[in-house]
Amino acid sequence: MTLETSTTGILIIIALMALVTLATRWGGVFIMSFVRINPRIESFINTMASSVLIAIIVPMAFSGDAGAIAALATTTVIMLATRRVLPAIGAGIAAAALIRFLVG
Repeated sequence: MTLETSTTGILIIIALMALVTLATRWGGVFIMSFVRINPRIESFINTMASSVLIAIIVPMAFSGDAGAIAALATTTVIMLATRRVLPAIGAGIAAAALIRFLVG
């Protein structure tokens, strides 16, 4: 199946992506409404979020450009120092932008 990348095609693609996103989010909530949350399942859910984050960060740390590594290092330092997420993310974005601006 191919869609033309005209304005209509792009809007159809965006609508389909939104529907898939909503279906997965609502479907997960619906399925979990039948599951009794015990300590083991709660631990799994909490660990899953960390696993996804690590799966995103580790490849960036090993194969990212200088901007990505600067962002990772800056975000880590600010997060450890302040324990606040938004300032750490902001500092990481600023570090990546600065390095990429200076390096070219």
